[in-house]
Amino acid sequence: MEHELNERQKEILRYVICNFVMTAAPVASRYVAVHDMSGLSPATIRNTMADLEEMGYVTHPHTSAGRIPTDKGYRFFVDWLMEVEPVTVKERGDIRKQFDNAREPDEVFRQAAKLLGVISHQLSVVAPPHLRSAVLDHLELISVASNKIFVLLTVKTGIVKTITMEVMSEISQENLANIARLLNERLHGLTLETIRSTVADRVKDFKDEGTGLVNLFIHSADMIFDDTRESEKLHIGGTQSFVEQPEYSNPENFRTIIELLNNEGVLVEVLEKHEPKNRNEGAVVFIGQEHGDLRLRNYSIVVATYKIGGVVGKVGIIGPKRMHYAKVVPLVDYVANEVSLMLS
Repeated sequence: MEHELNERQKEILRYVICNFVMTAAPVASRYVAVHDMSGLSPATIRNTMADLEEMGYVTHPHTSAGRIPTDKGYRFFVDWLMEVEPVTVKERGDIRKQFDNAREPDEVFRQAAKLLGVISHQLSVVAPPHLRSAVLDHLELISVASNKIFVLLTVKTGIVKTITMEVMSEISQENLANIARLLNERLHGLTLETIRSTVADRVKDFKDEGTGLVNLFIHSADMIFDDTRESEKLHIGGTQSFVEQPEYSNPENFRTIIELLNNEGVLVEVLEKHEPKNRNEGAVVFIGQEHGDLRLRNYSIVVATYKIGGVVGKVGIIGPKRMHYAKVVPLVDYVANEVSLMLS
């Protein structure tokens, strides 16, 4: 697609997109002729913009003679024209300072979401990792009521997964400690995915122990060692500043973003759909119609994968298509890398 446009068309398209990103106002050929430093005549600029519109890179609202970028135009810009703006020294220092004060994974995720939102002025999301490849480090059982126990699973990345289970009758803490010791001996060092599929065989010689808890573990393995993210641990930032974007004066856009905020499961689903082809390629951009979801046709998503040991999670920014990609893409990539470093 790079060679579909000549150098003049690329220059005008870059100028239109950069100005629209800054002003949110359609860009007219007369404006380009006055402010562009290329020395092109107004007629040449007008004809070039008409060509770009005919090829589908820009369009014009019916109320204005100026042009705005299309999804195709934004895609060309991101892939071929964008000159990234590296994260500044000050921003790097601020990010590292905040991360240095975070000790637990959840606090790192919370700070990452907050920093992304503050710097980008967009809605930011950090999703905890899937745990299917996480290795069990320790399992603990705690009695919290006569018929309830608390199961704490700590994996080698330091992430803790908790589950509350109901039991038929009260189990003493001594019995819970003995059963936990047995389970740790049989399951320590295995991935949650392996445990979920093989726990019945690994503890079958103890399934008839007196409390019935081991047998309950066998029958509840899909729940206990589930690898899905817990939506209540999704971390969101930028909720105070993103509404300042002029696009949210449109009731439809505002309603869509509020629906996303009120349904974290949908946010997780959105991030899950946007998987980089290669986890080492850095932040990737999905624009408008590329989502395949009408609710998101007016939005872009920039997402990167962070890695903690053998598990991965997502860092992302969701905002209008009129997004400052040159700033947001390296920012998301940098924060994802910092999360990986902090928790590795």
